[in-house]
Amino acid sequence: MLSWVHFGDLHASNDDRYESLNHLRSMIHSVNVHLADRIDFAFLPGDNANNGTPEQFERIAAEVSGLRVPLYAIPGDHDFEPGHLEAFNAFANMKLPMSRVVNGHRCIFLDVVSAGRGGPDFRLSRLDGVWLSKELYASAQDQEPPVVFMHAYPGDVFDGSSLAYAFARANVAVVDTGHTHYNELLNDGWVVYAATRSTGQIEEDSGRPGFSVAAVDGGVVSWKFHPYDAKWPFVMITRPADRRLHRSRSTPGSASDSVVRVLVSDDDVVSVIGELDGMPIEFAPSVDDVGIWEAPLPAVTASYRRTLIATAHTSDGRIGVDSIELAPVGSAASHLKDQSALGTDAHAVDPWPEHGILGSQLGPNKNGRHW
Repeated sequence: MLSWVHFGDLHASNDDRYESLNHLRSMIHSVNVHLADRIDFAFLPGDNANNGTPEQFERIAAEVSGLRVPLYAIPGDHDFEPGHLEAFNAFANMKLPMSRVVNGHRCIFLDVVSAGRGGPDFRLSRLDGVWLSKELYASAQDQEPPVVFMHAYPGDVFDGSSLAYAFARANVAVVDTGHTHYNELLNDGWVVYAATRSTGQIEEDSGRPGFSVAAVDGGVVSWKFHPYDAKWPFVMITRPADRRLHRSRSTPGSASDSVVRVLVSDDDVVSVIGELDGMPIEFAPSVDDVGIWEAPLPAVTASYRRTLIATAHTSDGRIGVDSIELAPVGSAASHLKDQSALGTDAHAVDPWPEHGILGSQLGPNKNGRHW
């Protein structure tokens, strides 16, 4: 299993007296205390420094220095505002594009800004496109499906249709992005695309910041937003797939549906109890994965959506809850036939407030704000 936390676009700037870095500091503390031993890394999706200046990046570096998990960062158009990425490169200290195999997953980190002319002119350079093709081809030999990290959806990238089809052919499980300023999930039937609410310049939910937790478990994608002031423990069902996140490799009735797995935060959880249509499920801690509780999934054949609930109980009486909807066996077939507009927000999932998807997305920066 692969799991990570995503801190949305920081837009670090003195314009708001670096308010986003205050939020980041609080979120890093929460991740260190509650999640550090059960995630693989943290991710910054670009638009880290609002104007791409050395001072802005130095301030970001000071905040992330205390993070207890590896950090990967990619650039956005704001980081490229000076016309180069020198300050970003000094901060990130890694050459892009880059790939790392983590827990069997090829994690591919892309730069879609420096080959463009600035602003939202997102594109891969020719050499980076060739490199990506080779990485996707090589991923077929990996144990698990690849994951891609880039600043924007393919639908916002030059020749994005070809890019989205390449991701679909390569069985990319999820593409994690920034840019939109909103929580949003797309599912074109082949690839899940995830965007997390920005940490600076927030455009939804009355400016409430937070971070997302994402996982790929047996090919199944899970994603949940955690507001920075939300109570703990954090609970997220990682298998089976919620109906909104079914892919061609995680359709109802597949092998991944035979077990329920739940990720819980480090909060002295003493029990996890589940329920599927009134049938109780008792979980036990995984012997292989820290923070994972698992149980056999009851075999139920139904022609309607079923609700799966998992509730974690801590030693001091706190509870955390997650729920997903299971689609009827075979119901994904019609969705998988729709291959139009892959990698675009035409495939945005319906509002899912329990996981932070409010359906308030108006498009990148289209709420009339000064930015």
